Amino acid sequence: MERKTADEYPQELLDLFHEYQHGDMGRREFFGHLSRFAVGGLTAAALFESLTPNFAWAQTVDPQDKELRVGYETVESPAGNGSIKGYLARPVKGKKFPAVLVIHENRGLNPYIEDVARRLAKAGYMAFAPDGLTSVGGYPGDEQKGVALFRTVDGKKMTEDFVAAAMWLKKRPDSTGKLGAVGFCFGGGMVNQLAVRLGKDLNAGVAFYGRQAGVADVPKISAPLMFQYAGADTRLNEGIAVYEAALKENGKKFESFMYEGKQHGFHNDTTPRYDAETAKLAWERTLGHFKKYLK
Repeated sequence: MERKTADEYPQELLDLFHEYQHGDMGRREFFGHLSRFAVGGLTAAALFESLTPNFAWAQTVDPQDKELRVGYETVESPAGNGSIKGYLARPVKGKKFPAVLVIHENRGLNPYIEDVARRLAKAGYMAFAPDGLTSVGGYPGDEQKGVALFRTVDGKKMTEDFVAAAMWLKKRPDSTGKLGAVGFCFGGGMVNQLAVRLGKDLNAGVAFYGRQAGVADVPKISAPLMFQYAGADTRLNEGIAVYEAALKENGKKFESFMYEGKQHGFHNDTTPRYDAETAKLAWERTLGHFKKYLK
């Protein structure tokens, strides 16, 4: 299927797709809206297919890359759901690596997030991408089933699972002890939460279009943070000003980038919301942040 770009769709349709992707709208209701946009011989089904993720587009690093060691690991999480499984990627050469926790969107550990872990490994990091859906059977291989499952997991226990995964990663014998975290959408919000929960145990964080932490929790943050926001993501962006004011007031280190006119999910190269130029720039900034504080 040919890749389309966000500017080929009406903003209203992209906003509706965002609601559908995040489980705020059912499939039947979304298809009801799609029929309004299916014009010029285009069916609602074809339009839907063009919007849904194509994971072949996201594979920028071959899972069989000879320079990497990849596989799945299970981490004990007694304060959470008992355990959490994840995808571990690290360079073949070297004995100790700075570590980065990679946190998925609200649908579990899909192939896009696994590829992000491999991209970090190619840059010299040990990356671990936990699956928040472990307690309900793991990522089901279907995005909307993943969204539905995500809503059944106890949020507090899932947070504990990510805390456990972060500390396991930091304390591994092949870790330098320097820990970063990067996350997207739900994962971006989790980066902010981990900055609060882990304090000095987190050395750097990058949140892509993630929900901000509560102002009252800002004093607990120690890690230098980087925020990557999409201009069209109006609802989430409403929380930026008060959060950044609190960070400044408390003397916290952070950088914030707003990509005007870009869509929520601009880094996710499996859907039309992806913007190649913006994703490349945001990723270069992400790697620069980790190089500064982890290497």
